[in-house]
Amino acid sequence: MPIRTLVWGENIHENTNDVVRGIYPRGMHAAIADLLSQDANIVAETTTMQEPEHGVTEEKLARTDVLIWWGHKDHGGVDDAIVERVAKRVWAGMGLIVLHSGHHSKIFKKLMGTPANLHWREAGERERLWVVNPGHPIAKGLPRYFELENEEMYGEPFSVPEPLETVFVSWFQGGEIFRSGLTYRRGAGNVFYFRPGHETYPTYHDATVGQVLRNAVNWAYNSESHQEILTAPNTPVDKAIEAIVERGGKLTSHPKGV
Repeated sequence: MPIRTLVWGENIHENTNDVVRGIYPRGMHAAIADLLSQDANIVAETTTMQEPEHGVTEEKLARTDVLIWWGHKDHGGVDDAIVERVAKRVWAGMGLIVLHSGHHSKIFKKLMGTPANLHWREAGERERLWVVNPGHPIAKGLPRYFELENEEMYGEPFSVPEPLETVFVSWFQGGEIFRSGLTYRRGAGNVFYFRPGHETYPTYHDATVGQVLRNAVNWAYNSESHQEILTAPNTPVDKAIEAIVERGGKLTSHPKGV
């Protein structure tokens, strides 16, 4: 079965900034979906913040294997109930790929439990991404490094938890470095943060970036759903694996689930 991938776009800059509109006339989300569709194993659908329920309804998420998230201008405008909905799907096994300025999205900060802060500079400088984990599936088919001629600089320290794996490290013309490809697992869900993707540069028209994104979708995909992670049921005495005798005081008078 193909990997059902949903590309979520904030879709504000494309409608308010002529430079961004010129680079991505159909929206950044559409350009990302085009890159993904080069893999016959991926079926990419797009949605935007302006759609009902921010485009991530219960029904749409239920048929999503991997969610890609790009946001920047209005992180705070994403409803907390929608963030909770996405988090539950990740905990149950849906893959999540967070791009560029999505490091400050509510969903990424919720899953990381940290501010996810960094320092930055918008100067169109060269970014060289080094593959520091060449055996990782996200790095499959990539050279030792690749370059983006124009990108926004992100610099360390990046206040996120220590990742499971670091796949890419970036160097910028101004001298900064940044951990630009990080993997995590939250519940049963695989999470990947990928740094490049500033809206005023044609990053999502780059062939190597496309290869990274396709690799990341295949890596993040989990064929199983683990809804049991989302509940905390009581196991009564008579259902214990081994026979036990109840003793001592307790707070509950009957079994209940949370």
